[in-house]
Amino acid sequence: MKKKKFISIALAALLIMLCAGCASNKADAPATEQNNDRSSVSETAQTDTPISEETEITDEAEPSDEAKPSEKNGEIYILATGDVHCGIDMGFGYAGLKQVRDNLESQGYETILVDDGDSIQGRPVGTVSKGGLIIELMNDLQYDVAIPGNHEFDYGMERFLELTKQSSFPYISCNFNLNGELIFDPYIIKEVSGIKIAFVGATTPETLVTSTPEYFMDDNGNYVYGFMQDKSGEALYAAIQDAIDSARNDGADIVCLMGHLGNEAECEPWTYADVISNTSGIDIFLDGHSHDADKVTMLDKEGNEVTRIACGTALNGIGYTHINAEGKIDDAGVWNWNNEVSAPELFDIQNDIRKRVDEVSAELDEELGRVVATTSVDLIMEDPNEIDDNGRALRIIRLSETNLGDLVADAYKDQSGADIAFVNGGGIRTNIKKGDITYGDIINVHPFGNMLTVIEVSGQQILDALEWGSKDVPGEHGGFIQVSGLSYEIDSSIESPCIADENSAFVGIKGKRRVKNVLVNNEPIDPSKKYTLAGHDYMLLSNGDGYTMFDGSPVLQESVKLDNQVLIDYIVDTLGGEVGSEYTDPYGQGRIIID
Repeated sequence: MKKKKFISIALAALLIMLCAGCASNKADAPATEQNNDRSSVSETAQTDTPISEETEITDEAEPSDEAKPSEKNGEIYILATGDVHCGIDMGFGYAGLKQVRDNLESQGYETILVDDGDSIQGRPVGTVSKGGLIIELMNDLQYDVAIPGNHEFDYGMERFLELTKQSSFPYISCNFNLNGELIFDPYIIKEVSGIKIAFVGATTPETLVTSTPEYFMDDNGNYVYGFMQDKSGEALYAAIQDAIDSARNDGADIVCLMGHLGNEAECEPWTYADVISNTSGIDIFLDGHSHDADKVTMLDKEGNEVTRIACGTALNGIGYTHINAEGKIDDAGVWNWNNEVSAPELFDIQNDIRKRVDEVSAELDEELGRVVATTSVDLIMEDPNEIDDNGRALRIIRLSETNLGDLVADAYKDQSGADIAFVNGGGIRTNIKKGDITYGDIINVHPFGNMLTVIEVSGQQILDALEWGSKDVPGEHGGFIQVSGLSYEIDSSIESPCIADENSAFVGIKGKRRVKNVLVNNEPIDPSKKYTLAGHDYMLLSNGDGYTMFDGSPVLQESVKLDNQVLIDYIVDTLGGEVGSEYTDPYGQGRIIID
């Protein structure tokens, strides 16, 4: 029986070509090992076939060795990844990315490979090695430049800066600073085929609350690291404009802004749209952070068109920018891979990166494959029924209740004995499918290494926290609260009354509240009463996601156990090793009602 999968004609043609090692001008050339002396990276061959059309691909196509370099044609492709989150064997996979790059170079294109942040965190391979194995693979792939995303800091500042010294490619950022002094160069210029291309880096100021805030503080709790995070956005715009202007003065023909900024409401006023509207001189904007794969063209401050592209997450998209021999950008977009089966697996791509990925995976398999429990239901963080415009599942755990959110919150409440438990939706990172639950599954749900903590708080603090967590509903917010021991309603027709400071952290409430009918163990919450609240240190002690309303609260239990161990112990010890019928409904048990 032949295995068949549906993929787009454009990608089918591309990957058949990649795996067969053929090129448009060297179809019969024998494959050779790729030359390691790269000046840059380039994109795959263009096609006029609409990506929306579909065809069947069988397993008849035989892979070959890597494509042969050919005489250069004077054209350039910039390939971009972003929000990989350790998905080294997902989507295109690093092996597929290598195959795409090699094939382009075999056709005569110069190539430049860049990453827009959040590459080293998100799955067990990152957690176990604290990002080290990912940097090794990126070195093997010969990345040319990268920027830090907010999750590059999740292993601590010291570890991140250590990793940047281990990388064979530079990190750039025009706004990441220590006491006002930039940590990295704001831009880098690469001259390829006689064309000077400047890459300017920018990281979302939201990083201060979406990674662990204390990593950016000194021993006295004062922020010393920053991202030009003034609330107006003007500091970020000025930093980016200054880098653009400096790059132009240094002779740049093309300016590419590499941003980890995104499009989410919680990222305002630092979204890609905010930046484009308030700057000039960007030729192409390669973005990340919000996991979308949108291509958008809008006007900059001077009325010039700027195209912004992003490439999804977990290598389900590769961004591309084609620069012709005249030094002009004539195409840009995203190749999307929406198949459940990855490209390396479907096409049996074999190259040196595939070998290295397999070696890395083998190192982790024994420990991560250990079965710790079972579940009779699918546990979700993504909507099982709804998809976005790019065909990807919606991360509803960041805007509504789910059964996995209930399970995780219940685990914190159970293991701590607290009255209430809170867990931020952004801290729950993947689904768990029905069947065996392995250690790797649990780490994938909780990859951050946060620690169970219990504090004593007032009912008013609880109310403020719920208000803050629901501020972006119906939009996503990583700080959206999944709960146990409590239920509440959100009136989304009311504008959020939350006030944030320049670091996007909670300051207070001004106006009518949208959260109502809050019940603690089926009794109306008492704003003056004291309650015990369980969660993790990131949210309760370190102002994660901007939760400052808990500052100064008495700490009853601190750093008791790792978040993934909390979940394992609850399922194994309390539930008897099986997640059952009480979690059947993927949309939860009715703890959160949204009007």
